[in-house]
Amino acid sequence: MEHPVGKPAKRTAKKTGTGKKTTGAGAADRATGAGSGTAEKAATGAAKKTGTGKKTAKPESHLAMVRRARRINRELAEVYPYAHPELDFRNPFELLVATVLSAQTTDLRVNQTTPALFAAYPTPEDMAAAVPEELEEIIRPTGFFRAKSRSLIGLSASLRDNFGGEVPGRLADLVTLPGVGRKTANVVLGNAFGVPGITVDTHFGRLVRRWKWTEQEDPEKVEADVAAIFPKSEWTMLSHRVVFHGRRICHSRKPACGACPIAPLCPSYGEGETDPEKARKLLKYEMGGYPGQRLSPPPNYPGSPAPPLGAG
Repeated sequence: MEHPVGKPAKRTAKKTGTGKKTTGAGAADRATGAGSGTAEKAATGAAKKTGTGKKTAKPESHLAMVRRARRINRELAEVYPYAHPELDFRNPFELLVATVLSAQTTDLRVNQTTPALFAAYPTPEDMAAAVPEELEEIIRPTGFFRAKSRSLIGLSASLRDNFGGEVPGRLADLVTLPGVGRKTANVVLGNAFGVPGITVDTHFGRLVRRWKWTEQEDPEKVEADVAAIFPKSEWTMLSHRVVFHGRRICHSRKPACGACPIAPLCPSYGEGETDPEKARKLLKYEMGGYPGQRLSPPPNYPGSPAPPLGAG
């Protein structure tokens, strides 16, 4: 079932002071307009006055942080009920290759590049036998194409020689493949094999530090801290929701705080634009009314597909 962009999957109408019912203008509006006051209160609600009249933040207990983190996850699940991996793929091999290509570029650029790549090299055996210069030319738009070409040929040869031409479903095996680290392995495990995993990319790391779930910078330590907060069954979808939020609303340089549906739960509220109208202009992809990153999005995706390479 499709859900309107920006609206939670489950939201009941509330009566206004005039006796009329309103349903709101979307999940993001809960933190804008009159709701911005709530967000500001939430951002400073843990503060107490000192003798000088200034406010100092009251330390948050670990239990309170865990409760807040889990509530954020529930809220994100309502805002992004359609969250999904934003790489186009039809099988584990295509997902593995696309994830390797996604380093230092956008999923959109990868999705625009892989149709020609998989038409030329549909199997590990085909890719392992590729002429490096020809493979490099196809994947050139993704950047770092020489290094990525070496990784793709190397991992394909390893799949052919060590795993019978099949992508293994164990993390210990996946990380032995050239160019495949823990992040890539967790993407493949979670989305091709249904094995729970937390994917710590730049968006995920940035947001969980903003939300004070961790202070760690090392991806493996971030993964361990966040894994301790949530049940294993939530790990894969949590990763999608956090990354979706980071790409659409909680941007690196200028977060759209005034259009953020979880602003009342965010200890970093105010780092970005708090004016509701200005914040809405910062929204990206389907939240801002633009195409998403996938050329072939899942059926319940509320936005429009991305254009192929060279179109528009």
